Amino acid sequence: MVALVPLLFLQAAFGASVASQRSFRIDYAHDGFLKDGKPFRYISGSIHYSRVPQYYWKDRLLKMKMAGLDAIQTYVPWNFHEPKPGAYSFSGDRDLEHFLQLAEEIGLLVILRAGPYICGEWDMGGLPAWLLEKESIVLRSSDPDYLAAVERWMGILLPKMKPHLYHNGGPIIMVQVENEYGSYFACDFDYLRYLQSLFRRHLGSEVVLFTTDGASKTFLRCGALQGLYATVDFGPGGNVTAAFLHQRRSEPKGPLVNSEFYTGWLDHWGHQHITISASIVAKSLSDILAHGANVNMYMFIGGTNFGYWNGANMPYSAQPTSYDYDAPLSEAGDLTEKYFAIREVIGMYKELPEGPIPPTTPKFSYGKVALQKVGTVRSLLNDLSPSGPVKSIYPLTFVQLKQYFGFILYRTKLPRNCSENTTLLTLFDGIHDRAYVSVNGVSQGVLSRRDVLKLNITGNAGAYLDLLVENTGGVNFGRYNNDFKGLVSNITLGGEILTDWEMYPLDIDNVVSQGLRNETGNTSSNEGPTFYTGSFSIPSGIPDLPQDTYVQFPGWTKGQIWINSFNLGRYWPARGPQVTLFVPSNILVSSFPNNVTVLELESSPCGTQKCLIEFVDRPNINASFHYESDSQKLFSRDLGLDLDYV
Repeated sequence: MVALVPLLFLQAAFGASVASQRSFRIDYAHDGFLKDGKPFRYISGSIHYSRVPQYYWKDRLLKMKMAGLDAIQTYVPWNFHEPKPGAYSFSGDRDLEHFLQLAEEIGLLVILRAGPYICGEWDMGGLPAWLLEKESIVLRSSDPDYLAAVERWMGILLPKMKPHLYHNGGPIIMVQVENEYGSYFACDFDYLRYLQSLFRRHLGSEVVLFTTDGASKTFLRCGALQGLYATVDFGPGGNVTAAFLHQRRSEPKGPLVNSEFYTGWLDHWGHQHITISASIVAKSLSDILAHGANVNMYMFIGGTNFGYWNGANMPYSAQPTSYDYDAPLSEAGDLTEKYFAIREVIGMYKELPEGPIPPTTPKFSYGKVALQKVGTVRSLLNDLSPSGPVKSIYPLTFVQLKQYFGFILYRTKLPRNCSENTTLLTLFDGIHDRAYVSVNGVSQGVLSRRDVLKLNITGNAGAYLDLLVENTGGVNFGRYNNDFKGLVSNITLGGEILTDWEMYPLDIDNVVSQGLRNETGNTSSNEGPTFYTGSFSIPSGIPDLPQDTYVQFPGWTKGQIWINSFNLGRYWPARGPQVTLFVPSNILVSSFPNNVTVLELESSPCGTQKCLIEFVDRPNINASFHYESDSQKLFSRDLGLDLDYV
């Protein structure tokens, strides 16, 4: 062992020497970047590791590399890594350092968007819901309680990132501080200065820190800060020269950077799927590159909002499970026409890498799977909420009950006979976000934020009135990030405020992982939210199975699905535009049957039709429904995306 010490010392010294020769900085004299002392311009694409299973990280990164990209850009969602205060997770699909190492091995640089706020159409913009335990907290500001939480989180995250900085031998060339802060109402420069100091303390003085804001004087006024390099974002179809002139007002010298060049756009339930033609994206990308600018394409692959991770926008409208984004790589990582159009443009400005492009992964149609009713939320309540109810005169919010995702059952008793239809009314739009109402287990209808604020119910005095409230996604953009969930105001029945509530936080994911007990008995078809289970086996004798697939829900309305205890996400074919959910092959097994659990919240086909779901080999995220006429304009954020081209 003694003889090895000099050798190990030499290896360490050599490694340190190599790292010290690496540098990435802004060249103000020549309006560009310098990488290792030489002029450098990056062409980058966004990929969110939190939306792609770890199993597929390498495949997606290789496809990005072969498109001609120099770099990738990724967000760090705080709530993905700290879902409960002090409970940190950096393993499996959350193994950010492994993701960075893969990027480096493939030859991709990394632009890290560290937050603490990210937007990204992610639940609460990445901010943990537990921050709202102080109800008066002002998020994204100098509020002392908010800053204390940020300090603790960044004290965990940033030291993990420091070894991966480019000058330390890693792939990270730039780190974003906050995100689109100029679009937020607070305009708190002390907050930005605090973050700048915090990032410098943990990451050092060499790394390039930057901000991103819409290409507008208005956004840059509150989003830019001296010492943080100001970049802009804008989409295709606009005036590239004019957009960069806005950046020049904040940064007269230095590289031109579009940190979010939109290759597509986001969807919402109940609105049409938005697409942007490959030719328009390619033309605008060429215009940006002809300006000598650096560019990051948002998104290069969108991925999936598995579980409960989707966000929402105001006026309240939740985003679907698919985050396909009409990106160059589809939700499932498929090569698209847009991929090859972009690759062709990049090839006009730099040499493309040699070698084969990884092919689109095959998909398999496993066919129809019969399901059977297991029990209702009501009948399984003791299992779903083993600690029992929390009692309060007036209803409490999710965060007061320390339930940060999913569902809570609110229960009270009818104070009087309602033999005739009696109006149940939510005051001040107080259902956040959707309540499935029943009386003694008999479904009465749905109350919905913004849409359905009252309904008529019947029942006898003393009957149980249940409202199963679903958090359908925290607001991710704008001033309403402090999006409290649950019954956030009182409920009246016939004009009388209802009191004496029992509230049951539901630990559905844990119960599904352990297996639901069958409680069906003689249940009827109108007993409200109900669990169904089934299984299917991977066919034998066919090579390379299991493969990716998609699941669709003929005759089902709205709910949540788990496969082998993995929370695949929300389905809502009755609303659309998404009809199928992407099922990655890594959650499937060949050695034994694959278990499926479905929580149907409204109405299943099982009473009148075949009780089944179906696995198919093609996605449908663009079903034709009747949508609001202004759906394309719902959420343009005025960042330059020309939705007339969709």
